[in-house]
Amino acid sequence: MDDDEYLAQRFEEHRGHLRAVAYRMLGSLSEAEDAVQEGWLRASRADSSGVDNLGGWLTTIVGRICLNMLRSRSTRREAALDVEEYEYVHVPDPIVGSVDVVDPEQEVLLADSVGLALMVVLETLSPAERLSFVLHDMFAVPFEDIAPVVDRTPAATRQLASRARRRVQGQSPSPSTDRARQREVVDAFISAARGGDFEALLALLDPDVLLRADAGSLPATKLVRGARVVAEQAYSFRKFAALNQPVLVNGMPGIVAAKDGRAISLLSFTLGADGRITEMNILADPERMADLDVSFLPA
Repeated sequence: MDDDEYLAQRFEEHRGHLRAVAYRMLGSLSEAEDAVQEGWLRASRADSSGVDNLGGWLTTIVGRICLNMLRSRSTRREAALDVEEYEYVHVPDPIVGSVDVVDPEQEVLLADSVGLALMVVLETLSPAERLSFVLHDMFAVPFEDIAPVVDRTPAATRQLASRARRRVQGQSPSPSTDRARQREVVDAFISAARGGDFEALLALLDPDVLLRADAGSLPATKLVRGARVVAEQAYSFRKFAALNQPVLVNGMPGIVAAKDGRAISLLSFTLGADGRITEMNILADPERMADLDVSFLPA
């Protein structure tokens, strides 16, 4: 086996890890794949003969690519929008799977299970903060290795991660990890929606529950807070309730509305310590829904 073949083999061994890094950095499955592929192209053209920690080296290569992609994305967004007059609502790409069958590839991608609510908070960080937090806090990359990627000293990089950590902890309090209760709430939500039971929907919600709905360019994109107004939003979609089926969304119970093998919308929940819903994220962007694979759902 020559050096190129050896590097290709080792890269494939790390591909799952690199996809997990890129997904947390970008919140987009397709962009994560692009970043990993670009990482391979750069690695294959570089001299890796003196690299002792190949996994760490590849991680920083992909991290740098993701950082550039985030910076480019932020520039385009600021150029397209008057941010003072526009409330940006975006739900990152979900990882959707069956509640009954474990997909090994999804298990690798999710690793320590990053919920959609946390992914939403990561979207609020600056590119450098996000890179520092993701690489250090989620993948244990030393600050000394992250610093050259963000063009900071290790001490300044530590401050970036610390600032990001405070924001994550402030905006995304530790959710309930009781899977049985999560599934119970999802089943109750489906039942209440199908039955048109407004009071039952209301009882499942925390008084300060937040609903984030991303419908792409459609008018349904919105951000609302408060149990009654969120319940009213859910109640208004009761005509689609018969299409709801339980799924796993980023490893946690959620709901997908699907018809004829095609996903129409997806709903993820975050539960508080008391077992009530504190956050709901809806993805109903027709373009992104068309790419969502729900072939695992029963016919």
